[in-house]
Amino acid sequence: MSTTVALTTDIGEGLGRWSLGDDDALLSIVTAANIACGFHGGDPGIMRRTCATSVQNGVAIGAQVSYRDLHGFGRRPIEIPGPELRDDLLYQMGALQVFAKLAGGQVDYIRAHGALYNVTAKNTEQAQALVDATREFNPELPLLCQAGTETWRLAEEAGIRVIAEAFVDRAYSPDGLLQPRTQPNALLQDADVAAERAVHMATDGLITANDGSTIEVKAQALLVHCDTPGAVEIARRTRAALEAAGVELVPIR
Repeated sequence: MSTTVALTTDIGEGLGRWSLGDDDALLSIVTAANIACGFHGGDPGIMRRTCATSVQNGVAIGAQVSYRDLHGFGRRPIEIPGPELRDDLLYQMGALQVFAKLAGGQVDYIRAHGALYNVTAKNTEQAQALVDATREFNPELPLLCQAGTETWRLAEEAGIRVIAEAFVDRAYSPDGLLQPRTQPNALLQDADVAAERAVHMATDGLITANDGSTIEVKAQALLVHCDTPGAVEIARRTRAALEAAGVELVPIR
């Protein structure tokens, strides 16, 4: 059972004149921000502003790295050699670090986005690229991922601290991984249901999978996606429910 968790959100995912989600509202609720680094969303100006707001609010900064896929929002798997992927990820981490430092902060942790997150859960070569990039960038930083995945296993082998992530607004398959977005009911949009489920994940380590079975979930960080309809209300009610249950919300450091 976890009595302390980080409440996180994917954020800074707009591009140019286009915004995605209410970043300011979410950054007033969460304790850690998974900031897009330009390859699936975000641009230099957005990265700079998001880092500045995060530091002002005491929110931890996470480099949310992805495949080079702006058109697909990083949600399309891309076949890419491990060394090339590693360098793409390092490039993104370095870009965010510049703006984090200018804001008076730093990159506090690493997290994969979208298709990269799902692929590295099972694909050894790509998971190794993510782990290698994290180790080369800063071996002291934690890596946010789901427990029991290839990313988790390889990070532990490399001596990298791993933080177990669970999802407030996504459905789970019986294997403990995420139900693909292409399938019906992959997103959970009812704020009260999401908040109640978050409390169970944090306190009981249990969740109901899409087939009705009960599965174990390790939850040291709980994620609300900024582009889920009603994301701000989901995050707000989730935070209130966790605090009411005696769960302490902390940043990721």
